[in-house]
Amino acid sequence: MTDRAVSDAAAIDRFLEMMAAEAGAARNTILAYRTDLDGASTLLGRALVRADAGDLGRLGEAWLPLARTSVARKAAALRRFYRFLVDDGIRADDPSDALPRPVGARGLPKVLARGDVEALFREVARRIEDGEWAALRLSAMLELLYGSGLRATELVSLPLHAVRPDQPYLILSGKGGAERLVPISDRARAAVAAWRATLPGGIYLFPSRTGHVSRVRLFQLVREVGAAVGIAPDRISPHVLRHAFATHLLEGGADLRALQAMLGHADISTTQIYTHVDGARLVALVNARHPLVDATRRGA
Repeated sequence: MTDRAVSDAAAIDRFLEMMAAEAGAARNTILAYRTDLDGASTLLGRALVRADAGDLGRLGEAWLPLARTSVARKAAALRRFYRFLVDDGIRADDPSDALPRPVGARGLPKVLARGDVEALFREVARRIEDGEWAALRLSAMLELLYGSGLRATELVSLPLHAVRPDQPYLILSGKGGAERLVPISDRARAAVAAWRATLPGGIYLFPSRTGHVSRVRLFQLVREVGAAVGIAPDRISPHVLRHAFATHLLEGGADLRALQAMLGHADISTTQIYTHVDGARLVALVNARHPLVDATRRGA
């Protein structure tokens, strides 16, 4: 599918359907996204689905009179829209780096604590012990999401034999067709092997009746197991598990450039957001544990 095959109106409708189904966006959020995307399409004077970096740069200039928070909201809506267009195969590239980034506008990604992740895997292990066939699939999915940082689209579309028992890595074609090497842990290879042994064959590792499991279904599966261990739906998703993969690796001493390569980020500044997540954790740790804080409390 090419970008010329889809109009702005159709692409925006599909994007908002995804936001409602996968991200669980509220009605007011959906309406705000539609207003911002329709406004950008009108302001641009040409289709958003065919816009290039120059077009988005001109949009940013047109937003200059607006408040920083308004610019940040509009830019965030467009960035998410273009990620969807790439993930859905509507266009091959993401021009959203040309959009303005007001200072301080970028929030920290949601991250699960290690205890939350351990609870997820304990629940899946319990289901496997109880003989639940679907738990083998869920185990393979979670191992690849959290153990390797795969994107939802990358995961659901994996070929049947993408993960090999004698090969501790995957070669993935990510955004814009860029290839990257993704390490696969022994645990993940074992989980995939156990799941694949239940399949009669086919094209995909996670098949459905019409092809492969959809991203919507993957979101549902992840949130269902999260709910089973007390994690609220707005705190967990496939992408949150990818964030947890990155943050926990960085906490463990991973090199930022190596993490960038594993995640498939074109720009190191995208990966650097995880240093802020880790920094926030360290600040909280200092405030809670530093001996000077204890001395201050005693003197109060």
